[in-house]
Amino acid sequence: MLAGKLLLLLGWHLTLTGLPPVAATFLAARSGVRSIPILLAIALAASGVVAMLAFWAYYADPFAGEVFAYLSVLGSAALTAWCLYDRRPEGRLLRELATPLALWMAGTAFLVFLGFLHGGVDSPLATGATRFLGPLPTDNDIPLYFSDWFFHFGHSGTPPEFPGEWLSSDRPPLQTGYVLSQRIFGWDETGLHYQVLGVALQQLWIVGLWALLAAARVSRTTRALTVITVLVSSLAILNGFFVWPKMLPAAMLLPAAALLLTPLWTELRHRVWVGALVAALFGLAMLGHGSSVFGILPLAVIAALRGLPDWRWVGIAVATGLLLLVPWSAYQRYEDPPGNRLLKWQIAGVEQVDNRGFGEALADSYREVGIGGTVRNKLDNLAAIIGDGAFADSVDEVVDAVGEGDAETAVRSLRTIFFFYLVPSLCLLLLGPLAMLAVMRHRGDFDPAEWSFAVTCFAALAVGALAWGLILFGPPAAEPSIHVGSYLLPILGLCGAAVGLRAVVPRFAVYFLVFNAALMLALYIPSFEAPAGSRYSALAALLAAAGLAAFVTIAFRPGLSRGIE
Repeated sequence: MLAGKLLLLLGWHLTLTGLPPVAATFLAARSGVRSIPILLAIALAASGVVAMLAFWAYYADPFAGEVFAYLSVLGSAALTAWCLYDRRPEGRLLRELATPLALWMAGTAFLVFLGFLHGGVDSPLATGATRFLGPLPTDNDIPLYFSDWFFHFGHSGTPPEFPGEWLSSDRPPLQTGYVLSQRIFGWDETGLHYQVLGVALQQLWIVGLWALLAAARVSRTTRALTVITVLVSSLAILNGFFVWPKMLPAAMLLPAAALLLTPLWTELRHRVWVGALVAALFGLAMLGHGSSVFGILPLAVIAALRGLPDWRWVGIAVATGLLLLVPWSAYQRYEDPPGNRLLKWQIAGVEQVDNRGFGEALADSYREVGIGGTVRNKLDNLAAIIGDGAFADSVDEVVDAVGEGDAETAVRSLRTIFFFYLVPSLCLLLLGPLAMLAVMRHRGDFDPAEWSFAVTCFAALAVGALAWGLILFGPPAAEPSIHVGSYLLPILGLCGAAVGLRAVVPRFAVYFLVFNAALMLALYIPSFEAPAGSRYSALAALLAAAGLAAFVTIAFRPGLSRGIE
């Protein structure tokens, strides 16, 4: 019964979420766009824009929001049908576009059933906060909490604070917009609809990563192994089921990376409309979570080093970004001020709520620690990214637990390491960059396209991590734990490691990446905080396995070649 209900909810929310991007993709293809990475970038941008329009429609008036929600779904379905009927895209293009769509569906199914493997559907948000590590904070509930207000009241009054003194203006509204766009089609009081929808949204990174790997021109086997590696990583499993809006902004940045970090950039920096597309993806990422700036900075820096676009490209990009971000900035300033709590916390190191503005708090904090304290804080930030004393303590816990035969403590400690520390979270995959360095030293052979892409991933990771370490205020209030920054960075680290390993030792890399995937699954299948009275579900296990098997099969299917149009 419960598995059947989950299947129905899964199919329902996958359909509602998928209709707008599918319609936008078909319309772009009908207009002559043939590049798979560009089409996927358009799909994700359209998806996010529809969600933000739903948010503003509900803010204007709940009835207007309901009308928009119906029109967006019915209009997307009608537009898709018209594109297929009026001028059917060629079969090859349809097959190539169907692959990331099917991967997203299979990956979402895998994570939903893996998450509920031990039960917990009666309290899904609590289960999400304890299933793989926890108890985690209630951040996964924030988009749902504020969607309740806008769904019923729109702009009639100021939304109440979320417990912990969080204002509606403190957290960007992209995920709230997605929730509002689907509530009218069926909802519940337990949060199960929201949990399933949240997993589907976080798993949109699959579509973005497929765009990036396609644009990078890596081989079919490398592409498949890389996307599987990320799917079963700690990052995707934990942050995909605990549905705080972290992976969703990364999903918007990945197709931007496909346009900026790959050979496509040489041509695309001369197409003015691409400036609007890139800016839309950047803006949507910021509307998902402010920490996306740490993903945007390395993309912008590396793209600029590879070749600057002309002023018209920049102009349309700036205009598009302002169009997306100014309304939210106005809401923060005038509707529910001040909306700067996260800025003061992470950049100024002020965790407690007070009446100071961001600039005043920033000046006070740096004045208090002085030059010596500032330097020490930044060095501590960089040490935490690599793995500092706290990381060493966690490693000691793992070693001691293994020596004592305490599997639960060992697994919990490993999950903690992967959740907090950027470089150590790569774990065994750190062999990738080490193997690349060894090949360089001994002048070995390597695949040039895959080598170049892996180096670019590591360069973006390094630039982003450096900016992250220098901009964050520093401990104890604002340490650079993975979840404080942009999830684009660890995704690029995983990609660089997997692709780099394939570039230098391709046959060994297959076995190694399969072993790594099996190890990660073994670490995240057990539940140590199972809800009272729950038990393992054999059917949920079967469905999770089926989702994973479908994902692997689709990822390896023949399709996109290294040549892209």
